[in-house]
Amino acid sequence: MQKVKAWFAAARLRTLPLSVSGIIVGGSLGYEFQQLYMNSELVNICCPPVWTSLIFWLAIGTTIGFQVLSNFANDYGDGIRGTDAKREGEQRMVASGIISPKQMKLGMIITAVVTLLIASLLIFVAFGNENFLLSFIFFNLGILSIIAAVKYTVGKSAYGYSGLGDVFVFLFFGLLSVLGTYFLYTKTIHVDLILPAVSVGLFSTAVLNLNNMRDIKNDAESGKNTLVVKLGRQKAKVYHSLLLIVGMSTALVYTYLHFETITQLLYAISFLPLVFNIKTVIQNKIPAKLDGQLKIVALSTFLFAILFSWLH
Repeated sequence: MQKVKAWFAAARLRTLPLSVSGIIVGGSLGYEFQQLYMNSELVNICCPPVWTSLIFWLAIGTTIGFQVLSNFANDYGDGIRGTDAKREGEQRMVASGIISPKQMKLGMIITAVVTLLIASLLIFVAFGNENFLLSFIFFNLGILSIIAAVKYTVGKSAYGYSGLGDVFVFLFFGLLSVLGTYFLYTKTIHVDLILPAVSVGLFSTAVLNLNNMRDIKNDAESGKNTLVVKLGRQKAKVYHSLLLIVGMSTALVYTYLHFETITQLLYAISFLPLVFNIKTVIQNKIPAKLDGQLKIVALSTFLFAILFSWLH
């Protein structure tokens, strides 16, 4: 039982709502476009219509698989490097010795294989046999996502140790997640969709930035040169504020471009915790106290994704 709890702890379930936020936004908008312009009118049911879609749930499963793989790889990579030896916050399984590096490697392999199988089924359901080129492209995007998940902290060229983690989170959690899921439904991309994709990407990057601000001392001592380590605490606070402010702004611009009723703006309720988070981060003097803010920003992003998708 202790081992099972350890694996759940290594999977870091609290990160999963954030990881599926882009799928919710891209899937909902894509499904709506598909039904209104390609098939038939939407059915008025008590929950977002996209929840009835097989593509949506396969995309959710694929993304969760990538996130769990990334969390396992992060636990493994930081554990064998010694980065987690003196870290603050939740315990890491490899660094604590509860899960051995060999066991974690096996867990990573199994997770990667299962995730790739789900991704392959997703591609087949979305494109069938008649779109080989699109299937080939998305399959390779799946392979690339697996490599990116592992290389964040594993290997000599781990990009998480050179300050590039923010770029990859923005691309994979934001642009690829939203635009890719939308494309699975519509086989097309509309330029204005970049706006909500940027919002989700920036909010997700803000979560990573909070994590790195909390761990700045330990990361600097361990040679993990995150963007926060490179910027320093004060500039990282400004950067964090910009991530959230620009993210909220791009969502509002999208709503302005597609404005129909005032109720579309109700998703702005999810911005309130983000505004208070900016104030908390700016006033923070003890990095360890930022740990609780991670959950606030992650869940606010998840709430934004649900409300934004439902109201558009």
